[in-house]
Amino acid sequence: MHLPPLAQDFLAWLSLEKRYSPHTVQSYSLDLHQFFQYLQSQYDGIPLESVKASHIKSWLALGLEGRKKAEDARKGAPTPASAVTIRRKMSALRSFFKFALRKGVVQQSPMARVTGPKLPERLPVFVDEMAMEKLTQPPAGEESPLFSDDFAGVTQCLIMRLLYHAGIRRAELIGLEDRSVDISNGQIKVLGKGNKERIIPVGTVLLKDIRNYFDKRQEAVPGYSGKAMLCLPNGKPVQAWDVYRTVRRVLERVTTLKKRSPHVLRHTFATHLVNNGADINAVKELLGHASLASTQVYTHNTIEKLRRVHKQAHPRG
Repeated sequence: MHLPPLAQDFLAWLSLEKRYSPHTVQSYSLDLHQFFQYLQSQYDGIPLESVKASHIKSWLALGLEGRKKAEDARKGAPTPASAVTIRRKMSALRSFFKFALRKGVVQQSPMARVTGPKLPERLPVFVDEMAMEKLTQPPAGEESPLFSDDFAGVTQCLIMRLLYHAGIRRAELIGLEDRSVDISNGQIKVLGKGNKERIIPVGTVLLKDIRNYFDKRQEAVPGYSGKAMLCLPNGKPVQAWDVYRTVRRVLERVTTLKKRSPHVLRHTFATHLVNNGADINAVKELLGHASLASTQVYTHNTIEKLRRVHKQAHPRG
């Protein structure tokens, strides 16, 4: 079914005025499609102004039940993702009904009486400092380096270094352009969520890698005129999947962590800064977080580490 005009206007508003990421807009669009399909099939498509909290709760409950059945069918316990998914759907509806309220379509938001499932507390997964040092040398007992010395290897090395040294997101990485890098001032300009720009200082090691990459790119792809800074040997821009595959391959050789995604390197960047005494507000700015609460989760890793040390070493621990 097609979304009602108001929902279409809402998605356009998110994209054009609020500048939400395409991924978020797509997720909200899917949630709204599912919600209005549910209203059509279960309540004969009642008008928006007649939607109550009970309608929304029944839809959310259906989602939770469906997820649990799917998990049970695989003989596994329900995963935390079920609660995360439901809360995202709630966020989509909450934003949509606020939009409808401003447009005068509804007199009050039914979401005011809807509460979501509690999220389990999960600490960020990160790679320890000794493992990250292996990015510059082969893992113990292996003769082959992590990266080849051709253009593909240089690109993969820079991908890893940028994610770890700058703490940027995967989308921010593939969005980098040549003009994003200010080598003379030792900094890069990153376009983050909501099209918010931030400046990240970079060290001499990363600057050297970037210079080397530009030289190698000129040799491998003469006359390259693409918009993206990072490209493949065929001249096509590096895509999200290329980044994920590179990170997974490299981390498989330096760590035993089960989770080996690009975001793990962002967590690693932040955790290492906090563990080495960085001011939490400075880390917040480097990560581009809108709220300090999002950054404070990295202090929990430090506390957990201290707790383990205390328990192991203190005579009364």
